[in-house]
Amino acid sequence: MPDPTVPLRVGIADDALLLREGISKVLEGGGIDVVASVSTGQELLDVIDELDLDAAVLDIRMPPSFRDEGIVALEQMRAAGSTIGVLLLSMYATPEYALRVMGAGSGTGYLLKERVSEPQTLVRAIETVASGGSVVDPEVVEQLVKRTRADDPLSRLTERERSVLELMAQGYSNGGIAQTLFLGLKTVETHVRSILQKLDLEESPEHHRRVLAVLTLLGER
Repeated sequence: MPDPTVPLRVGIADDALLLREGISKVLEGGGIDVVASVSTGQELLDVIDELDLDAAVLDIRMPPSFRDEGIVALEQMRAAGSTIGVLLLSMYATPEYALRVMGAGSGTGYLLKERVSEPQTLVRAIETVASGGSVVDPEVVEQLVKRTRADDPLSRLTERERSVLELMAQGYSNGGIAQTLFLGLKTVETHVRSILQKLDLEESPEHHRRVLAVLTLLGER
């Protein structure tokens, strides 16, 4: 868990120089240190250990094939035991990519590139994944919710609980959910407990229950 009194150290991998510069400007404006800016996932993997990163921002499609290099880099990081936060950026809301990203475990996120123009959203997403949380772009969440089946565990949730879970998937804290839905913090905490109970997510030292709840929303359980 990063020290909240020390600026986060972040690396960026994207083959578009202007986008890298834009992301750097947004993050630095939010008090985050950008310590690496490279054009491929492999370049970031080569320096990840020596730079002591807290999080990484990667484009999903980069050289050489422009298909899924960013996700491959994420999977390689996790296979090597890295627990840094990883935020994947994409031009398109692709549920299949989001499922693959979230399947890599906690501390991961998937956002559309257009969120770069929303400084608070991008900075909050980095802070969330760096602390072990999960973030999914609301457009992707909307598409995935439409896929849920009638016999899915999500059908046990009330409309309000589903709204809370969708905001959890977008990386909101309980306080952020309370402000967004105009609810009291204790009310949100009650909803979260109810969600975890209805989804049969028991306390476990190996898993973060909020992340598992989000994965349930994304159809991974």
